[in-house]
Amino acid sequence: MLRFVIAAVILSSSSAIAQESTLAATDGKNALGTVPCASGGAPLASCHAELRHHDDGTTTLAVALGAGEVRSIYFSDGVPTSSSSPSNLSHETRGDMTVIFIDPDEVYEVPTAALKRQ
Repeated sequence: MLRFVIAAVILSSSSAIAQESTLAATDGKNALGTVPCASGGAPLASCHAELRHHDDGTTTLAVALGAGEVRSIYFSDGVPTSSSSPSNLSHETRGDMTVIFIDPDEVYEVPTAALKRQ
């Protein structure tokens, strides 16, 4: 059975209280927890998220943005390739975190290890 652990990673930010990714539950393939996210110029906050690893090697991260809105981010081999937003997506690696940017002002921080099949 595929098993993985999302380690709680403490993030530091000079303008906001540190946020961390958390793992609430996993069945060895999918995980529920929180990821730091922000939009509209707001500081990072903990957003409920679900990480789903698919048999074809892709991964989907679904993040609850509030007001019933969910942002889906799609990965191939641990690299973000697209999202449910029509806006441009980019990313960078900061230490052991993958930071995802969706224009104009969405930011998501995910432990890189959680995105890879193990």
